[in-house]
Amino acid sequence: MIRTTLPILGILCAASGVVALASRERHDSVPRNRQRLAGSLHSPLPAPRLARRAAHAPVPGHASLAHIDAARGFNHGSALLAFSVLADSAVEHYRGSFENRAMYAPLLSATCSLLAGLHGGRDHTEASHAARRAVYLAAAATGVAGSVFHLYNVTKRPGGFSWHNLFYGAPLGAPTSLLLSGALGAIAEQLRDQPAVDPQLFGMPAGRALALLVSAGLIGTVGEVALLHFRGAFQHRAMYAPVTIAPVAAALLANAALAPARPRWFARLWLRITAALGFAGSAFHVRGVARSQGGWRNWSQNVPNGPPLPAPPAFTALAAAGLAALRLRETER
Repeated sequence: MIRTTLPILGILCAASGVVALASRERHDSVPRNRQRLAGSLHSPLPAPRLARRAAHAPVPGHASLAHIDAARGFNHGSALLAFSVLADSAVEHYRGSFENRAMYAPLLSATCSLLAGLHGGRDHTEASHAARRAVYLAAAATGVAGSVFHLYNVTKRPGGFSWHNLFYGAPLGAPTSLLLSGALGAIAEQLRDQPAVDPQLFGMPAGRALALLVSAGLIGTVGEVALLHFRGAFQHRAMYAPVTIAPVAAALLANAALAPARPRWFARLWLRITAALGFAGSAFHVRGVARSQGGWRNWSQNVPNGPPLPAPPAFTALAAAGLAALRLRETER
């Protein structure tokens, strides 16, 4: 099974980068695409084609569809997190010999969340999608159930809830990535049902709510990374990067959410640095596998037991969602 898992793992990690870059390029090209679309609507076209374009034509003004752009950004972030969960859980649960049948659940749920995120990222509709919403809620529920299973795995070991069992038992923070994937996607669907002018989520401006959500997600991810890098004794200086860069990104997002809305160029820059951190982390983990005994020649042992290759892109996913939240927040008053 691991002979098929490793190629899939490499494909997923590479595709996660493609998805993130494509997401950024789509958002950067939105004004140009809208201008091109506005001009094309005045050109003579066959009636069916004209009807399809008119159905996706935005309301005049860039801010009028900002909430749909943010929803699509969250769909992309959800898909990227699902990539990470799918690859990571495949390796980790293989290492655990799929002892419990429930260990197949995150693979199925993450795959569905991935497909839903890719579909939602291409959807410009100003209405939620019932099937996507159901998939996202199921992913969030699977993440909660996984957290319960992992907590039980830690506490049933000799010594109970101890540092040793936290280090070497089932990782408590891993299922929360699937929970976050489902949460980002479900909120994206909820956002699509909001009006174009002054969209609200949880009784507050949507941009504020989204920024606070991503900030909390970053803090939780940092907690898991800090535990695992502490287990590794921070033997390489680069291991300090995720526990220093990502908390600053979380703080900047929280400040953007709670302070008056205005352009946040530094927060935008720092989120892009955080996104790059995910790719750099995967590269360092590849190096970590290569430095293990036998290196990549002994991949059947070193990949399951070395640093997790698909884990760092979680920072890229959350940074992409944070950028989407920041764009929406800057349109609010």
